[in-house]
Amino acid sequence: KKDIPAVNFIIHEIHCRRNIEICPYCSDSIPKSEMKNHIESEHVQVTCKCRMKMESSLLKDHEASSCPLRPVLCQFCDIQLAFNKLQEHELYCGARTEPCGRCGRNVLLRELREHPRLCG
Repeated sequence: KKDIPAVNFIIHEIHCRRNIEICPYCSDSIPKSEMKNHIESEHVQVTCKCRMKMESSLLKDHEASSCPLRPVLCQFCDIQLAFNKLQEHELYCGARTEPCGRCGRNVLLRELREHPRLCG
């Protein structure tokens, strides 16, 4: 899958046929001696803590960006909780109040960022 000088093509092709395989899963060129390890480390099926099954090479990205059980912080109290619990928690947490330092009114935490524009 790379450009090579025409003068080296026959030798290169012989070398590749002897030593390189194309992975049936990802189509990468892999040395034959490393194919078993490649498949076991990149393409074996694993189960995430959310019970979703995927190739092991995809697990890290899944856990970081799309797993419903990935840890996230509440924007109001900075408590860490699972992503799938965040919306319910923030509805409750954002409904708490704190007094405004300028006008003294009790303001919902979810409205605290906008309140200074409307205050006094």
